[in-house]
Amino acid sequence: QVQLVESGGGLVQAGESLRLSCAASGWWYSINVMGWYRQAPGKQRELVAHITRDSSTNYTDSVKGRFTISRDNAKKTVSLQMNTLKPEDTAVYYCYVNPKTTYWSAAGDYWGQGTQVTVSS
Repeated sequence: QVQLVESGGGLVQAGESLRLSCAASGWWYSINVMGWYRQAPGKQRELVAHITRDSSTNYTDSVKGRFTISRDNAKKTVSLQMNTLKPEDTAVYYCYVNPKTTYWSAAGDYWGQGTQVTVSS
């Protein structure tokens, strides 16, 4: 009932920037947490950033000061501005939401298909 589509990935040089966007569609009552995770080859999937409806954010230490997460509830999107990219940022980035279909329902987990970010030195 909820679909997520990421865009904005690509190949860039170290020090450059990319902006990832995730568009949500479907039916839900509310979405509290929206965020981005990433997974590099041979590594576990890790949190990059989360943002709540009241705009509270958190970031993994390795991206603090370089990445900024934002959301637009009217447009049903969540974005990740990535500045000063480093080779170690290379990974597949996944959009995440946890919508409730009604006020009384439990929240579920939904993931996008992933978008590749590659940073060369």
